[in-house]
Amino acid sequence: MFSKSCEYGLQAILYIALHASGERRVGLQEIAENQEIPSHFLSKILQILVKQKLLSSTKGPNGGFILNRKPEDITLLEVIAAIDGLDIFDRCGIGLKTCSDEVPCPIHNKFKFLRENIRQTLSNETLADLRLQVVQGKSFVTVKNLEVGN
Repeated sequence: MFSKSCEYGLQAILYIALHASGERRVGLQEIAENQEIPSHFLSKILQILVKQKLLSSTKGPNGGFILNRKPEDITLLEVIAAIDGLDIFDRCGIGLKTCSDEVPCPIHNKFKFLRENIRQTLSNETLADLRLQVVQGKSFVTVKNLEVGN
């Protein structure tokens, strides 16, 4: 449903929400290694998130990335919008250019319902919600080292 960049961005920002705190910033290599994301690709994605003011970055030996706002103030939809944009929620389910409420494709009404449901879910889910699920052991983020957070 989302681009590989967006998937990696979601994984990375959640990893940062789990591992960055106070003065501790998370480095690019740490995220890349633990999430098994190519570092050159991840670097570009994280810079998009910095430019969109979802993350802050600092260079140097103690540098890295940290959330720009509290995890409860960042929704998944914001992260998706920053990387992929939101036009996925307006496209036809089978790719027709003229599909609309007035001129619907064969799956228009069912797909419209699903799109709205997904959009609502992503609008309501925050990084804090996901972080809590991981910390409580209900979900996981890093399989490689079986880490769950702080």
